[in-house]
Amino acid sequence: MSERIETAIEIFGPENCNCSQAVAVAFGEDVGMEKPMAMDVARGFGGGIGRFGLTCGAVTGALMILGLKVSKDEPDEKKAKAKAYEMAGEFRTKFEARHGTMECKSLVGIDLSTEEGKKLNDEKKITRTLCPDFVRTAAEILDDMV
Repeated sequence: MSERIETAIEIFGPENCNCSQAVAVAFGEDVGMEKPMAMDVARGFGGGIGRFGLTCGAVTGALMILGLKVSKDEPDEKKAKAKAYEMAGEFRTKFEARHGTMECKSLVGIDLSTEEGKKLNDEKKITRTLCPDFVRTAAEILDDMV
């Protein structure tokens, strides 16, 4: 297992990193983004984008890194955007092959945007139990792609 994958898994939670931050921090330096910036940029994406249960934060963190990787490699914006979309599609296919979806709400089985969902998560530690696997998957896929 690569050091970046291990880092993403290790910092999820203990350093108060959300899933998106864990992936962005672990891979950020590879694309010229220092840890403080990665923490700031990815902060609002945990819990499926602001706990709305949308796209998994580990996925959005990975897509941020892929976008930065593309911009380092391709100066033409039109080509960079096409390449980023292509890579996002590849990432989605691989993530969904393992988990069936990229939707946070479906992955964790609760709606984190509701008081009931937050309370259930606090009591049962659902995101701390399930999400490390999604962070690992996102990091493994990203590690292969960068």
